[in-house]
Amino acid sequence: MSEKEEVLKLIKDLPDDVSLEEMMRELYIYIKFQQGVRELNENSTSKNSIKMELGKWFH
Repeated sequence: MSEKEEVLKLIKDLPDDVSLEEMMRELYIYIKFQQGVRELNENSTSKNSIKMELGKWFH
């Protein structure tokens, strides 16, 4: 599935009454998640930097 198809599916799966801000937030989360997966697959991110990022998210 192409990135465009994935984004369209993401939007289609949202409720009909979703706001533009909520759509943008979902898209932002999707993009950040995909970047993280890509970095992990490329082994360009160390375990320590991942722990630091997670620490920022959960505090």
